[in-house]
Amino acid sequence: MIIDDAGCYAAIRSKDRRFDGWFFVGVTTTGIFCRPSCPATTPRRRNVRFYPTAAAAQGAGFRACRRCRPDTAPGSPEWNVRGDLASRAMRLIDDGLVDREGVGGVARRLAVSERHLHRVLVQELGAAPLPLARSRRAQTARVLIETTELPFTEIAFAAGFASIRQFNDTVREFFGASPTVLRSDRTTSIKRGRSGAHVRHDGAGPTPISLRLATRTPFAGDEVVGFLAARAIPGVEAVDPDGTYHRVLRLPTGMAIVTLRAQPDHVTADLLLADLRDLGPAVARCRRLLDLDADPEAVDAALGADPVLRPLVVSVPGRRSPGAADGTELLVRAVIGQQVSVAGARTVAGRVATALGEDLPPVLRAASSAGDRLERAFPAAATLAAADPTSFSMPRARGLALTEACGLVADASVVLDPGSDREEVEQRLLAVKGIGPWTTAYIAMRALSDPDVFLPTDLGVLRGLGNLAGPTEPKHAAALAERWRPWRSYALHHLWPASAPQPPGATGLASASTSMSQDA
Repeated sequence: MIIDDAGCYAAIRSKDRRFDGWFFVGVTTTGIFCRPSCPATTPRRRNVRFYPTAAAAQGAGFRACRRCRPDTAPGSPEWNVRGDLASRAMRLIDDGLVDREGVGGVARRLAVSERHLHRVLVQELGAAPLPLARSRRAQTARVLIETTELPFTEIAFAAGFASIRQFNDTVREFFGASPTVLRSDRTTSIKRGRSGAHVRHDGAGPTPISLRLATRTPFAGDEVVGFLAARAIPGVEAVDPDGTYHRVLRLPTGMAIVTLRAQPDHVTADLLLADLRDLGPAVARCRRLLDLDADPEAVDAALGADPVLRPLVVSVPGRRSPGAADGTELLVRAVIGQQVSVAGARTVAGRVATALGEDLPPVLRAASSAGDRLERAFPAAATLAAADPTSFSMPRARGLALTEACGLVADASVVLDPGSDREEVEQRLLAVKGIGPWTTAYIAMRALSDPDVFLPTDLGVLRGLGNLAGPTEPKHAAALAERWRPWRSYALHHLWPASAPQPPGATGLASASTSMSQDA
């Protein structure tokens, strides 16, 4: 990790892309701020300033570089590693909570006063909640300006601005150009591969958006899609033979369909949005689902130093720990998967979705490239809580545990997103009869994006360790895993594919599909 200005300057001198998103560089002689890998001539040390967020750089009077596009850099992996107030607040702001509920809504979610929240964020991130949210709105606006033909009036309100004037002023302040100029320059941006393909849209029906989601390399994209493919719920998710992943998203103001294609250094995302205001939350959830803000070199260095894991890390560098697009869906997966195989859990989850899920609007379904394979959104927590526990394809006791846990989510006693306190969520779920440590740990890893979860009793983990000549007793496995902190979740994703002998050269979809762990 970079801990001082000297280290930051060394990173920008070497144009090191690994640190894009970790910090931003303000250049006093030009008045712009850049990502560390900006290809422009490195400024003199006395002419640069370093900031932890784009909002902090903008608050200091700098505008975004139009060459390196710092607003499109990957997010800082620090927010996933940390579970403190600042990191939880940052994740909620990225999901658009300020736009929906104001700063007071974020403070209430975190159980602190607005004043305390303001003080902590300024101290930790160099910017208060409103400037951080404003920076996010500017990034959303730029995507819409450059990738659609929508009128600026629609873009302004879709991005979360209260007025056209606020929209115009913010875009000029952040990017040093008016919305009209940014739209006229989009051809250059597309040629550089910054904004994705331009989409012409007349405003009728769902809005298609195509963009690139940046990530750090190495990126084991095939493996993360393979993990999702093996667990894809029929009607809610679908995966093409070429590894293209489709799924339905339930977003704050409507449904959406997302199509994701993993590339060596980025992910191509095609979104169909019923409501443009959901663009920011949709992007944030896709990034969490694929773990795009991870620091793979730090993870690989830590796990690869262990002789047990070294062969796995060398064979698949940049492996990710997939998150969840829907906390309730992940809760159901985890409860179902306590005692059944991956394939069995997928089948039961599909039956739940078919019986209780909400059908896609016909206009959205007709516009999807996945055809008839996407039919519905996964049931909401309130729907599941009200269901008959005996109607699920599982023992009655487990059905009761599922409805009780969903009831806690429905009444907001438990909130399953990365803005929640991980320990508090685990404690509340453990109080539900029939939910144990394996289930709560798995939920923490995926729904809460905890990078340091280990499952010492998981059958697949123990088999994987046994195939590597490691310990096969839970107690000894847990002791060994202490060496892998704070990246034990990533160790799990290395061990699960190793739990059964693999055909020569099998990776991605094949290895994930043949895993026989208890993982849901």
